[in-house]
This record gives sequence, C-alpha cells and structure tokens, in this order.
Amino acid sequence: MTVPKLLIERHDGVLTLILNRPGKLNAIDNELAASLRLALDSAALDSSVRTIRLRGNGRAFCAGRDVSEAPTDRDLELVQAVARSIVQSPKPVVAVVHGWTVGAGLEWMLDADIVFAADDTRFKLPEASLGVFVTGGLVATLPAAVGLTRAKALMLLGDEFTAQQAEAWGLVYKTCSSPELEKASLDACKRLAALKPAVASQFKRVLNLFGLQEFNRAVAEEENVQRSLARGDA
Repeated sequence: MTVPKLLIERHDGVLTLILNRPGKLNAIDNELAASLRLALDSAALDSSVRTIRLRGNGRAFCAGRDVSEAPTDRDLELVQAVARSIVQSPKPVVAVVHGWTVGAGLEWMLDADIVFAADDTRFKLPEASLGVFVTGGLVATLPAAVGLTRAKALMLLGDEFTAQQAEAWGLVYKTCSSPELEKASLDACKRLAALKPAVASQFKRVLNLFGLQEFNRAVAEEENVQRSLARGDA
C-alpha cells in the first residue's frame, strides 16, 4: 500500500495539510510538492475552506528539498509554484513548525501569513554553502520579516538559529511548547475561520500588495539565478 506524501484533514472550515515523509524529515520531492500545490489551489476555490494550516508529520516540519537526487528544472518549478499558491491564496495560511525547518521548508513557512513554532524548532538556510540559490520568494519575504542586513547574514552565512531568535526577529508570530503547539495553532485557525471570508481575503491581499509588492519579481529572479548557477555561468 502506497503511503500518501501529503495528508489532508478538515475540521470546521480549517483545512490542515500535513507533509508526510517523516522518514526523510519531510524533505521535498516532486510528488510532495505537486500534491501540496494541488491541495492549495483546490482549497482556494473551495468555499467550505476558511483557513489553511500547514504542518509536518514526525520529527520535523521540513528539511528542505530532497538532495538525494540531482535537482531539475521541474523541482524548481514545483517549489516555486507552491510558494505562489501559499502567498496568492485568498485564504489565510498558518504554518505550524517544529524540529528542523530548513531551506525550502523555511521558505514555504515564510510564505504563510501567520507562523507558530515549537520552542525546540531549529532553522537554517544552507543554500549558499551548497552552491545553490534560495527559492520561495525568500529574497522578498525574509527582508520583509527581519530587515535587509539580517537577511543577508542569514542567507550568506547559513547559521542555525532557534525558535526564540526567530520570534524576536519577526519570522515567527508565537513560540509554544511542543504539547501546546497543536492547540494554539488550531485555536488561531478557528478564529480566522470565524472571520467573514471577504474580510480575511482583503486583509491578506492588501497587506501582501504593500508588504510583499516585489514577491512575483523575486520568485522569477530566483528562478533565473538558480538556472544560471546550474549552468555554471560566471
């Protein structure tokens, strides 16, 4: 029996999407990314869905892209498509992270509207040390959250940082103990689901219009740089 790489739960207007590759720390492969994109796009058109919650199964939220195989253009396209679907969804998206939240996993987290983190979460952006570029519109979302100077340091140095630092810097809305994380995030989602859909949608749209006005351009430029580095261009 094939185990789905994305689990889907519904409860009172809250759609929970669960990354389900626990043996790989939910590292992203094409099947997982394609399933997540489809679920997000379907939810955007589903009037019964009022808010979306994104979390990971097992010991981590997401360890980034699966590097067991060489990256392809399709990998890049799908990772970027998920980022666009999160940001452009008319529904509020809440990311719930724990354990390792690395690379593209951290990037998807920052595409969400509100982030809850377990107090033992560890974050890292290792792309520069691996000779690849970031994705998910990170060149727009990270400076918007932490400022340009800190964003440069986090991307170029790739230092690991904690949930407490992430909250202090503005990447995370709230940190919780692991036992409290599920309830705290679900309670917030229920409050979001109780809002009038048009009100929630317009708040998200207008805030992103001004706070992330360069998001689409950022995603496109990330794709250009990724392909340039893959070709070995100077």
